[in-house]
Amino acid sequence: MIVSFGTYDAVKHPRVGIIVDGLRERGLEVRELNRPLGFSTAERVRMLKQPWRLPAFAWRLLTCWIALARDARALRRAGIVPEAVLVGYMGHFDVLLARRLFRRSTIVLDHLIFAGDTAQDRGAEGLRVRLLRELDHRALAAADIVLVDTVEHLEMLPDRSKGVHVPVGARAEWFDARPATDAPADGPLSLVFFGLFTPLQGAPTIAEALRRAHQAGAEFTATIVGTGQDYDAARAAAGDLPGVTWLDWVDAHELPALVARHDVCLGVFGTSGKARRVVPNKVYEGAAAGCAIITGDTAPQRAAFGDAALYAAPGDAAALADVIAELAGSRDRVTAARAAAAAAAESFRAVDVVAPLVDRLATRGGSA
Repeated sequence: MIVSFGTYDAVKHPRVGIIVDGLRERGLEVRELNRPLGFSTAERVRMLKQPWRLPAFAWRLLTCWIALARDARALRRAGIVPEAVLVGYMGHFDVLLARRLFRRSTIVLDHLIFAGDTAQDRGAEGLRVRLLRELDHRALAAADIVLVDTVEHLEMLPDRSKGVHVPVGARAEWFDARPATDAPADGPLSLVFFGLFTPLQGAPTIAEALRRAHQAGAEFTATIVGTGQDYDAARAAAGDLPGVTWLDWVDAHELPALVARHDVCLGVFGTSGKARRVVPNKVYEGAAAGCAIITGDTAPQRAAFGDAALYAAPGDAAALADVIAELAGSRDRVTAARAAAAAAAESFRAVDVVAPLVDRLATRGGSA
């Protein structure tokens, strides 16, 4: 039996939910001990820049940990010792607790992000970055197995022998949202972007590209979902473009259907080192929903999707505008790009992405 453990929120951050789904689909018993912390990634990063907010975080974390410790004791009283404990996304602190509560279990840390790397990408520097890198080090040391989403992140691990490459993938609701027919859509090309407007995502590049494509005569509509650090810069870059809808927020359960109504899902175009090491969840999800994919031309994204996606150089609005204009001018090209992305997405269902983890657990004598 495997315990999925921590203070994660699988609705806001679906990664751990994908892993749990995949393990269950492979016939493994997974029990969740989860007390969601209630802070988003953006709020956690804000705390790094505003240390006076940390006491609220610490109090909430302590409250969750007390509840998790009670849950773990209940398991022990029932005579249950899990073969493995999966610590969910943003589990840098939770893995330290898991190590103490489950001394006889294999501790698996889903290290989707490096805290120091992420803080630096969002503008932190100096002592804060050094402290977060130390937190990364302690979290990684506490785990027996470390899950990362790309080969590039695998290479960042101090002990690569612990690492297992598990792509992010997409949950079933994204595949379920895919249109039932492959018939070409009518009307202008429709694009969608959704995200937290972090520098990694390159939202200002996307906005400028939309303006350039419009100025070049391309006919399209676009839906932009979300707010965040680069939101104002993106709005300024786009100007007053016709046919562009800006939505501050869409419920997570409604997002797959909204994305699936579009021809193209835009990925990330940031230029930071972190941006060049990731394949964002929106690329997997957009492909699963049946959209064509346009994203940054980086090694991990090409490794994941190959010729099934279209690419533009990170930070290059002119190149992205050219790709948008190309698709806007050919419905046949759009249909082919959608079909290619959908076919590639089939390899990223939950049951498939967890295969390397199941294999590693089997070699350690775990539940697999």
